[in-house]
Amino acid sequence: MDAFIDDSVHTIVSEEDLRKVYKPAIKPALIKQTEYVTEPGRALIEAAPMIMLATSSADGVDVSPKGDGPGFVQLLDKRTLLIPDRPGNNRLDGLTNVINNPNVGIIFIVPGSNSTYRVNGKASISTNPALLERFLVKGKPPRTVLVVKVKEAYSHCPKAFVRADLWNQDTSRHPEGVPDHGDFAAHRDGGDAAYARDYVKNYETRLPKELY
Repeated sequence: MDAFIDDSVHTIVSEEDLRKVYKPAIKPALIKQTEYVTEPGRALIEAAPMIMLATSSADGVDVSPKGDGPGFVQLLDKRTLLIPDRPGNNRLDGLTNVINNPNVGIIFIVPGSNSTYRVNGKASISTNPALLERFLVKGKPPRTVLVVKVKEAYSHCPKAFVRADLWNQDTSRHPEGVPDHGDFAAHRDGGDAAYARDYVKNYETRLPKELY
């Protein structure tokens, strides 16, 4: 093994050693955490069309993007979030994880804003008709609603978005040289470049019918 990746020498294995590498957290970073969703937090959640949902099980950790119209995640009250599960690929990785481990982490994202809101809590999966009815789109309810009891909530540091200059990228076309879902499908299925292009075209044609 190369010296610079020799885990026996450089791996940090204790919190004490970790704190030798990093400065103490500043006071504002510590006192911003609450056990409920604050009013600014509510406003950001209501504006967010995208979240990243982290779940885990004995087999590992999953992070899934979830998106819909702004405010698709609802607050039942300041300590309870409701997240509809829209049609997807039916792998159900995240939902299966929740059954085995209810602890979840969520980051709410609003395009154009470097501010995000982070919520950690315990989730359960509901088919309560009254909850499903809250999330009708074109008359169609979600299959389930994830009910999240808030344990921790706070605004997240914006430095990652600033460093990435994320919102100043050209979003009018797919970035050159970056694989799209057609490229991944072609690799999976043994297809060529034409296969990848057709996959994207067909996907864009059928996608609106599959969204809800």
